[in-house]
Amino acid sequence: MLFEADKILGGTNQRARFQSPSPHYPLFSMATFSSSSSFLIPQNFLKTPAKPYKTHLPKLSFQPLKPQSSPLKSTQRRLNAVAEDTSVVATDPSSVAARRLYIGNIPRTVTNDELQKIVEEHGAIEKAEVMYDKFSGRSRRFAFVTMKTIEDANSAAEKLNGTEVGGREIKVNITEKPLTPLETSLIQAEESQFVDSPYKVYVGNLAKTVTTDTLKDYFAEKGKVVSAKISRVPGTSKSSGYGFVSFTSEEDVEAAISSLNNAVLEGQKIRVNKA
Repeated sequence: MLFEADKILGGTNQRARFQSPSPHYPLFSMATFSSSSSFLIPQNFLKTPAKPYKTHLPKLSFQPLKPQSSPLKSTQRRLNAVAEDTSVVATDPSSVAARRLYIGNIPRTVTNDELQKIVEEHGAIEKAEVMYDKFSGRSRRFAFVTMKTIEDANSAAEKLNGTEVGGREIKVNITEKPLTPLETSLIQAEESQFVDSPYKVYVGNLAKTVTTDTLKDYFAEKGKVVSAKISRVPGTSKSSGYGFVSFTSEEDVEAAISSLNNAVLEGQKIRVNKA
């Protein structure tokens, strides 16, 4: 469309015509200021909004952090894995551990041949071995017997456990998983702290919950106790069900036997005699 605009030039009014590219938005508009002059200014200068300023930031990508296991949980998983591996070995018929019997509280006079004759009545045997003290040469009152099959081992353990051999009630069970290095160190420390004495008593039929300190405190009521210890199933931390207490005199030994033999300790009647 044509657009007409006035312009005062040199005091003379002049009319100018301009072609607008759009019928709705003429190119020019009159603007009057406080002075006597009028100027033509672009229409869209007044009405066209300024374009917003766009910032161009680099796109950042974020990867979610993967949860990390705590050291405790990792350790626990490793321990569980070891336990699972051990359980597999323990139930594997070809495993020696599954066929090996621990026999405890046997008389000191029992030999390998005598032990084999006792056990083979309940299954085929590969090997029978009584354990001896390497310094004194005396029997340590326990032995290991390896059976030919896991069925033989289970049968012998079931039929022999709790029976009497030479007047002593023997303990028979299938050997357990090996101790950890820490457990081994603790048991060795407990063994090394025991002070032997010629004045010593054997304490049998102990409850599994009885500890060395419990045993020592219990017998201290009847005499001056030098030391006490609980015997463990070899290779494990499990109580063998018996222990020893040493005293300073023969009188204390006699007092302990007369007062505490057949007494009840933690729910079980204990047997006390000279070691």
